[in-house]
Amino acid sequence: MSEPHVTLDPRGLDPVQQKLRGPLEDQLTSALQAAADRIRADYAGEPVEDVCRRLLDETRAGLHPDIAAGFNPDMDEFCRVAVAIVRGEIS
Repeated sequence: MSEPHVTLDPRGLDPVQQKLRGPLEDQLTSALQAAADRIRADYAGEPVEDVCRRLLDETRAGLHPDIAAGFNPDMDEFCRVAVAIVRGEIS
């Protein structure tokens, strides 16, 4: 798996969010990648469910509180990233 990336569905965005979509995706992606790197470095055999939960928590912790509060990712996609971490597929 390549580096994780966040893509926002424009249909779920209000007009202001649509105007800020690019920078917002960049910030979310940066926070997700940083969280994935930290978790990968510290991974010690935890179950995928725990890794997925930690990935979400650490991604939100890397965001401005207002952005974190509104960040509701597709958890299936987040768990795919967690599976890749567990399998060692993210370098």
